[in-house]
Amino acid sequence: MQQPNQRGFRQPQGSSPMAIRTKKYQFDKKLYTNLALTQVWRKDWWQAIIPLALFLIPALFSFSWWWVAIAIIVTILFVLLRSAQVMGVTQMEQGNPLFEKMTYEIDQRQILMKRNDREGMALTWNMIQSARKKDDAFMLWLQPPTQEQMPTGWKGWLARTFQVPVFINLPYRIFNSPNDIKLMESMLRRKNLLA
Repeated sequence: MQQPNQRGFRQPQGSSPMAIRTKKYQFDKKLYTNLALTQVWRKDWWQAIIPLALFLIPALFSFSWWWVAIAIIVTILFVLLRSAQVMGVTQMEQGNPLFEKMTYEIDQRQILMKRNDREGMALTWNMIQSARKKDDAFMLWLQPPTQEQMPTGWKGWLARTFQVPVFINLPYRIFNSPNDIKLMESMLRRKNLLA
């Protein structure tokens, strides 16, 4: 009888045989931008009111169309800068792994994002903050950086206040069968990621 680790007997190192394997998929940068901008402005719409209100205050005491024009221009600039920050994720080198053509192997331990048989990266389930089931895809939102990973001082405040959402979009069409979609949904519920 062979004992573990003797005469070539080894435990499998890759994903489990019960893993969900998907077809190759590349997350489109335009789709990411649209989804991320929708998410940001749905959550932070009130931030655009702050520069508008601040620059309209002088118009209350001494009305001038110049104050109104300046308030509108500054608000538009704020909206454009915040939107550019979100769109910048698609241009940064650190964001490239999100937009490469990959297959996914999902099991109880992790999500393997594989470029090919030798290259890829693993996301453990504790790196996922939440998930949402849409009509055509699963969206997995990654955990934001911890307090220790954030810069200190005013840069840290800016980073916390104006965070950019980072997520993985898994359309149903990349799954090999409807059973894989059901298995993925039940896995997300067991991990308390889906409501």
